[in-house]
Amino acid sequence: MRYELTDLRLFFAIAEAQNLSAGASSLYMSASSASYRLKNLEKAMGTSLFHRTPQGMTLTQAGESALGYVEQVLSTTEGMDSDISRYASDQSRNVRLLANSSSLNGFVVPSIGKYLAANSSINIHLEEMASQKIIPSVVTGDAEVGILASVSDVSNVNVLPYVTDELVIVTPLGHPLSGQDSVQLIDTMEYDFVSVERSSSNFLFLSSTVRQAGGRLNVRIHAMGFSSALGLVAEGVGIAMVPRTVAAKQIAKGSVSAVKLDEAWARRDLVIVTAAGATIPDHVQRLTDFLVTDVADRTESESGPSETVA
Repeated sequence: MRYELTDLRLFFAIAEAQNLSAGASSLYMSASSASYRLKNLEKAMGTSLFHRTPQGMTLTQAGESALGYVEQVLSTTEGMDSDISRYASDQSRNVRLLANSSSLNGFVVPSIGKYLAANSSINIHLEEMASQKIIPSVVTGDAEVGILASVSDVSNVNVLPYVTDELVIVTPLGHPLSGQDSVQLIDTMEYDFVSVERSSSNFLFLSSTVRQAGGRLNVRIHAMGFSSALGLVAEGVGIAMVPRTVAAKQIAKGSVSAVKLDEAWARRDLVIVTAAGATIPDHVQRLTDFLVTDVADRTESESGPSETVA
C-alpha cells in the first residue's frame, strides 16, 4: 500500500469533522482535492473507510480500525518533529522566566537585555511572581526558570545560588526613622507607606508579613513600579520597603535615606531554580549560566567585592 502522510492527516480530519468539506478546510485543501486523495487512500487500502450519507460521513468498521493506527502515526510524527526541532540552529527558542520583585528589578532586567542582544534566536517571557508560587510553576513545566528567595524544599528542583540582597526601609530625608541604624517592621506601622502595585510580589510579601506580626499597614498610594514609589518617598509622601539594590542610586544621590531592617527575612539569598529530573535544554543552561556570571561581574564593578552567594 502506498499513501502519503498528508492522506492520513486528511483521513483524520474528516473523521473528526464527519464532513469532507470541513475536514479539507481544516487542512487548507479544496473539497475536490480532498475527495481525490481520499478515494486514492481507500483504493490503496482496498476498502471503504467512510459511510457517505446526506448527513455527513461516518467511519466504517475498517475506518474505525484504521483510525487508531493513524492517531499513533500522527502522534509519533509530531513527537519526532518537536524533538528534532530542538537541534535546528535557526529556530527561535522560548523561555518563560519567573522572578520575584527583589531579583527582577535589581538584577534580572539589566542582564536579560544583554543576553537577548547577544542571542537573536532566544525569546524570553519574563514575569514577576511571588516566591512561593514560582517553584510549583517550574515543577509542573509552566516555566523553565525561576528566580526567588532561597527555598527550604528543594526535592523537586535544581538550585543554583544567584545573588544576595536585602530589604530595607527607605524614608524621606529628615524622617523620624532616617537617623536610626536599624528598625523592626512592626515599629514602622505608625508611619504612612508608599507601595508598588497591589499585585506585585513585593506588596504581597509586605502585607502578609505585617499581618503575621499583628500590625496594620496604611498605604497612601500604590505606585507603578519601584522608581515611581521611590520618587514619592523622596517627595515626603511616606516610607517604603524595597530591595537595597533597587534604591541604591537614590540613596547614593542623597534623595532618600535607607534604614536596615532588623528582621531575619530581610536578607534575600536569591537562587535560580529549574525542574529536577529533567534534562535542561542547552539554551536554558546557557541563560542561567549567563545570569549568574553577569550579576557577579556587575556587582563587583559597582561595589567592589561580589555579593554572590558562595
